[in-house]
This record gives sequence, C-alpha cells and structure tokens, in this order.
Amino acid sequence: MQETYVSGILLAYAAFAIGLFSPGPNIMSIIGTSMANSRPAGKSLALGIATGSFLWGTLTLLGLTSLLAFYASLMTIIKIAGACYLFWLAFKAFRSAGRSKRQELSSISLGNNHWAYYRRGLVIQMTNPKAAFTWIAVISLALDHAAPWWVGLSVIAGTSILSTVGHLTYTYAFSTQTMITAYRKARRWIEGLLGSFFTFAGYKLLTSDV
Repeated sequence: MQETYVSGILLAYAAFAIGLFSPGPNIMSIIGTSMANSRPAGKSLALGIATGSFLWGTLTLLGLTSLLAFYASLMTIIKIAGACYLFWLAFKAFRSAGRSKRQELSSISLGNNHWAYYRRGLVIQMTNPKAAFTWIAVISLALDHAAPWWVGLSVIAGTSILSTVGHLTYTYAFSTQTMITAYRKARRWIEGLLGSFFTFAGYKLLTSDV
C-alpha cells in the first residue's frame, strides 16, 4: 500500500513538472517581463506566481480531504474529472504542436518595485481558474479516500519546491533571446511530448483504484 502511494506521489510530481514545460500566459509573462524589464523583476513575478500555486494546492487539498471525509465515493467523480482535464491538456498540447504560429510574449512593467511584481504574480495565479482544475488533477493522481495525511502533504511540499525552482529557472534561463529562439525551434516537438505524457497520466488516473 505504501508503494502505491509513493508511485502516485511521483506521478503527481511528474504531471506538475511536465506542466511547467508547457508555457501558458503566466510563464510567458515571466519571460517577457524578464526580457523587457530586468531579471530581478521577472524573479519577483515568478515568486508571486509560485506562492499562488502553493496556496491553490493547499486549498485544493483541504477541500478534497474535507469532502472525502464525508463522501468517500466522491473520489470516483473527482478522478474522472481530473482525467478529463488531463486529456484536455493533452489535446491542447497536440493541437499546439500541429500549429506553426508561435506564442507571443507579454511583459508587465511596474518600475523598480519588486514587491509590486510579487503581488502581481500572486494575483495572476490566484485569479486563474485553470489553476484549480490543474490542482484537482495533480492531487487526484496521489490521493484516494483512504490516503494517510502524509500523502497530501508530500504532494504539496514537493510541488511547491518544483514550482519555485521551475518558475525561477524560466526567469534565469529564458531572459535571453538565445534561449527564446532555441525553445521556439523545438516547441512543436516539446508540445508533442507533453501531449503524450498528459494522455498517459489521464489513463493512469482513470484506471487507478479509488
């Protein structure tokens, strides 16, 4: 049983980490802000987004744990919903891989007030409804109605570290035009691999014991 939970936790980590390789508006804002303003500005924005990710994860875990305490059978519905969202991410990744149009960068300019960049990153993440669906899918990969308390905490702790490191890595690595150009050249292959992984994760979630 312990091995089952460990494998689920590792799969949740993998799904979360892979998601960081699929740049959305948040990531593109970090990259654009780092290039157009400064690396410290991008770093502050990244830390705000990472904090928002931690808060979403914590709220999702508390909500699911409370619901499952009263409705254990609800886990089946949650897992189906999570799997559907993973399949939707796979579809979007495959569709993006099939397109030649590149995703444009967006930048945020707030002067030299790094606290303002941090707040903006936090607000961006906390007002992103997709974050809730992402966290439901991620936590569902590791959690079931009988999961001990350390399973959820392990997911939150590990993904918080991944979120912080991942967003800061974008700030440092992709604040140069050379890295932007290299990513755009490999984007379609990367998106294809992401689609394959999300499909696999959705299948594992649907076929796991609840």
